[in-house]
Amino acid sequence: MNDIRRTILWVIFGFSMVLLWDQWQVFNGKPPTFMPSANQNAKNGATPASNTGTVTGAGTVPAPSPVASDGTGVPGAVPAGAPVISAQKARERVALSTDVLNLTFDSEGGTLVRSVFSRYKDDSNKNAGFVLLDESNDRVYVAQTGLIGTTALPTHKTPMTALPGERMLRDGQNELQLIFESVEVGGVRLRKTYTIKRGAYDMAVRHEIINTGAAAVSPQLYLQLVRDGNKPPGESWVF
Repeated sequence: MNDIRRTILWVIFGFSMVLLWDQWQVFNGKPPTFMPSANQNAKNGATPASNTGTVTGAGTVPAPSPVASDGTGVPGAVPAGAPVISAQKARERVALSTDVLNLTFDSEGGTLVRSVFSRYKDDSNKNAGFVLLDESNDRVYVAQTGLIGTTALPTHKTPMTALPGERMLRDGQNELQLIFESVEVGGVRLRKTYTIKRGAYDMAVRHEIINTGAAAVSPQLYLQLVRDGNKPPGESWVF
């Protein structure tokens, strides 16, 4: 074991001496041996790499909404890769209820941020329904969708407007629809339509891409579930 440690130390020492010698060469006006500069490359006939900037929102899924140390989402924070909207619309929460679900949506991205199963009681509160998706001080677990492409497009951080319509499933109705429409980003508007049927715990989500510009676009849809690192209330340990 001591021989191995001694060998590793000698390797580190030898490598350090080589790097020091290389820097001594640079100090004396000579070109570096291991990492020639861009100017040296140009002298040798090589073309230095250009300093190209990163296109914001192009081809990269925006990072999930930031989560603070206490488990809450940070309102208004813009993730890496998301286009910055100059005129931010005021965020609002939209409540929707059926015979078995109570749902809450955020106009930022048209995101589902809370789902309560009204016919199933919560383990920690028998007077309340079971909560699956949630964005609160105690827990973050939300479903986000958006678009990516070669240019900036609407994402889960883009302001949206909830179009007028019924917010409660009434007697005789079989389904509810909630429609969000985004502001224009990169000549594109995104329309999300949530359809929830009577007695159902699942829902259909339709994404419509409205090209308001003259150029063709080739967007891709991304879907992600985002949660904090906290254990769900009442979680049992398995040994």
